[in-house]
Amino acid sequence: MNMSMMHLWNDAGLFARGVIVVLAIMSIYSLTISMQKWLKVRKSEKATRQFAPKFSQAIQEENLDQAIALAEKMKDSHVARVLGGALTEVKPLLRDRATITAADINSAERAVERQMLIVLAEFKRGLGVLGTVASTAPFVGLLGTTMGIVNSFAAMGAAGGAAGGLAGISAGISEALITTAFGLIVAIPAVWLYNYFTTKVDNLSVEMTYTSKELIDYLIKSVGSEFGRSIFTKEFQAQKAVTGSGHIHG
Repeated sequence: MNMSMMHLWNDAGLFARGVIVVLAIMSIYSLTISMQKWLKVRKSEKATRQFAPKFSQAIQEENLDQAIALAEKMKDSHVARVLGGALTEVKPLLRDRATITAADINSAERAVERQMLIVLAEFKRGLGVLGTVASTAPFVGLLGTTMGIVNSFAAMGAAGGAAGGLAGISAGISEALITTAFGLIVAIPAVWLYNYFTTKVDNLSVEMTYTSKELIDYLIKSVGSEFGRSIFTKEFQAQKAVTGSGHIHG
């Protein structure tokens, strides 16, 4: 029996051809989404590797202006986008030499959370398609196989058990099983890609959460100190003297 793809396509019935076309579309769609997502993740990770050491150095040198400029410049980095949300909240206060309060810190923290939700939603976009393809492709192929087997038995019944009936049904079933094979070919890469990108998104989420919490902690500990050109007002210093603590109480 000739097992070439063209021969199988020519021998397939109309329903089986429709199933194969649907599976081909599902495969192309899932692979396209995977390629776009891989490029996006790779670009973001590369930008983050460039951003992280520079941002850390700026924070260590208490140069908040430089840190803000880096976060605003490197928008491709997921970490920079999240940290930029917090810095945007406190930037006017620091540059205007206003008193920063617990409410301001809380506002910065909420800005981080909002930005994280947006960034994670962008990274998760398309994962639902991969999950759907991975879970439904085998069933689509099985549908084609089922209909092919039904047609084969119907053809055997019409032949009335004549000679060659068994050979005919064997050939029909083997051709019908091709749609199941196509379904598995489409589903297996989709499962791998779905699990790969789910793990990647989880890792990116951990990076964003860790660095944002680190920044918020740094802002809390640094209240009342000098950030580059920004100095907090004497009113807060007086408040510190009264409370006897440099920490902010929410």
